[in-house]
Amino acid sequence: MNRQARDKLRLRYEQELFERVLPFWEQHSLDLKYGGLFNNLDRDGTVYDTTKHMWLLARQVWMFSKLYRMVEPRQSWLSIAESGMTFLAKHALRPDGRVFFAVARNGQPIYQQRKIFSECFYALALAEYARAIDHTEHLEEAMRMVERIWDWAYDWSKVNRPSLSGAAPAQMLAVPLMLLHLIDEVMISTDCSSEINDCFKRIALHVHGNHTFEYVSPDGHRLDGPNGRLINPGHVIEAGWFLQKAATKVGDSSMIEFSRSMIRNSQSVGWDDVHGGLYYFVDAEGFSPVQLEWSMKLWWPHCEALYAHLLNYANTSDSKDLVSFQKIDDYVFSHFVDPEYGEWYGYCDREGRVTHRFKGGPYKGCFHVPRALLLCWQLLQHWPLSAD
Repeated sequence: MNRQARDKLRLRYEQELFERVLPFWEQHSLDLKYGGLFNNLDRDGTVYDTTKHMWLLARQVWMFSKLYRMVEPRQSWLSIAESGMTFLAKHALRPDGRVFFAVARNGQPIYQQRKIFSECFYALALAEYARAIDHTEHLEEAMRMVERIWDWAYDWSKVNRPSLSGAAPAQMLAVPLMLLHLIDEVMISTDCSSEINDCFKRIALHVHGNHTFEYVSPDGHRLDGPNGRLINPGHVIEAGWFLQKAATKVGDSSMIEFSRSMIRNSQSVGWDDVHGGLYYFVDAEGFSPVQLEWSMKLWWPHCEALYAHLLNYANTSDSKDLVSFQKIDDYVFSHFVDPEYGEWYGYCDREGRVTHRFKGGPYKGCFHVPRALLLCWQLLQHWPLSAD
């Protein structure tokens, strides 16, 4: 990629982020009556459901706090983060330290998941907001939340999820992936070398040859049945760049190369050679995945792939990484981007037709799109000389 192409790409990502994606959430997500942020937004930003999903609200707090701290101390960005964080502090936490998954507009609880991910994003939001406003107590609270999450992470009976005798013991990729991300984002001033190595080892257990499986046994062996064959290409690619970032910080060259291979192999496994785009799920042995949405093309795997391939190329100058990035970039800007109302669609069928017109829902908020655009834009601004 020559300098002219790089500058053109940087400008496109800059305009998409700051002129079309962020303004959508700035204009439509604030709840001026009860505080906090709406996340269920139709194509044009109309609120179609006032339910507030705490993990998405927390993600938006993290996003605007990060923008305020890393891009520009813009008061409007901080105000959005403050509105979200104030609502979270009032309504997200249960007395036992758990975080509600969804609440009503006024903050009354609706639904509690028996997972740990709402807590993860609460900790991320609190830590980034704390750094944006230089609030030590908030940061300490975020670190305590991470310690609780670590205690719950591999025994979900502690979050009231039963362990049944007929179920094979399994580890899911999302857990060490998120723990590694929490360490990187929250525990910055703490020595977590042993915890980082634990995450490295647990992620590596999922890798068998060119395949990275969503579920394996606790000691890394393959599981029987559909879960044992399941690959989520987007998750693997996201885990790959999380892993690469952490391994770079600690100087683990073997793990850096390992992470690059995860990204490249998952692109190969997940790419639809007929219609383009990344499958949501893949069965490693060619059976039909049991997930009915397996062949759909979702926004977030492509967002993760944009940054992961660009990161690989920036650090290696390998033309294959550039080709992978360009394939994802072409698909994203021809299928998910909405030039009329801004933001991105989230769901397409296998052929690439939009299936859901909304821009925000229970699982899509202000996170994967702006994060990917921000990371790519930052990388293109500070492009390594080796990539020229």
